Amino acid sequence: MNEKLFENVASNEQNSMWETHIKREKELYTRPNDIRSPYERDYTRILHCLAYRRLKHKTQVFFNIENDHICTRMEHVQHVESVSCTIAKFLGLNTDLTKAIAMGHDLGHAPFGHEGENELSALRKENGMDRFWHERNSLRVIDKLELLENSGRNFDNLCLTYAVRDGIISHCGEVDHNGIKPHKDAIDLADFDTPGKYQPYTWEGCVVKISDKIAYLGRDIEDAVRLKFIGFSELRKLNKISRSYSESAINTTVIIHKFITDICENSSPEKGILLSEKYNNMLNEIKRFNYEHIYSSSKFIVYKNYVKSVIRSIYESLIDMYDKTRTFDNLKKLGKDYPLLAADFTDFLCKYVDKECLGEKAGQYKRYKNEKIYGTLDTKQIYAQAIIDFISGMTDRYAIEIYNELLKY
Repeated sequence: MNEKLFENVASNEQNSMWETHIKREKELYTRPNDIRSPYERDYTRILHCLAYRRLKHKTQVFFNIENDHICTRMEHVQHVESVSCTIAKFLGLNTDLTKAIAMGHDLGHAPFGHEGENELSALRKENGMDRFWHERNSLRVIDKLELLENSGRNFDNLCLTYAVRDGIISHCGEVDHNGIKPHKDAIDLADFDTPGKYQPYTWEGCVVKISDKIAYLGRDIEDAVRLKFIGFSELRKLNKISRSYSESAINTTVIIHKFITDICENSSPEKGILLSEKYNNMLNEIKRFNYEHIYSSSKFIVYKNYVKSVIRSIYESLIDMYDKTRTFDNLKKLGKDYPLLAADFTDFLCKYVDKECLGEKAGQYKRYKNEKIYGTLDTKQIYAQAIIDFISGMTDRYAIEIYNELLKY
């Protein structure tokens, strides 16, 4: 294996596109004697934001919030960071950029995993919007929703670099590609209207994209076995797959080790980030197994119905409060029956509406200098988007807590 094969195309100051890579939508405040690179700063801004903290209570695949050994969304993110940084370090790419993309790539996931995403898609469709997809929502989270207190004690948007933002929205691991290469031109990221429409702009983003797939396949199998979700007949199929590729077992450690080393052996700037034919076939065969026996299993039907009930109940309780001029008054009345839901959603809304909507509350939110994405709540669709943003940021257990409050009446 040839180490540092990608050193000349890494995202660093020697790269001709460096200034584009590190460009921010808005200037970020500076600190004297800051020893961090722009990407290290992005990494810590993601680490400190609330959306990252909530990942530890969001479902990856299996809804099992009381089981400490079942993978959560945060653990998955850490797996992707580990896999991608191992590959990037060997290839000579920028590990700081790789870490930041990996850290932020799933910030926009809904509660309850993909079932939550499906229900939010249904709600968006009912409001004349396109479907919810977490890669775009992750970009929305880091661009519009997540706030940090700055050196002036005001709250503002994260304002991350272009390369990190691009890597996050273009990370889609569901789209099958082998030999991933960056797209040549920096595009307006608003042009992404479907998952996987464009490849990442950097080689580091390409590494995170393939690492996402490597990280989840083996761990999802491991969880399925631990929960006895799959049985003897499915395990026999797995063993047959492993024997056909001369592997002793298919589990997290085997998959991660074999695929990492294979990528490092086969990738080059000419061929792209690449698995050998053998291991690409193996990856796709495992993925087909997971879709057939895990993700599409009829065992999820009760869970799907539960998720739909939780999310839709919260949404319908809030959408009924819309009135172009009296929404906040209606939310105050809602608080008599549902104090937690009404108070938390009102607080959320106040941070993103124009100050003329706030009335006597304006003083409480004067330190919020972020973009006011909901304006004056002129339309019901804008208000519906606010509810969807609010729900998409919930953890599983917080959504259940709100649902249980609604069940009181």
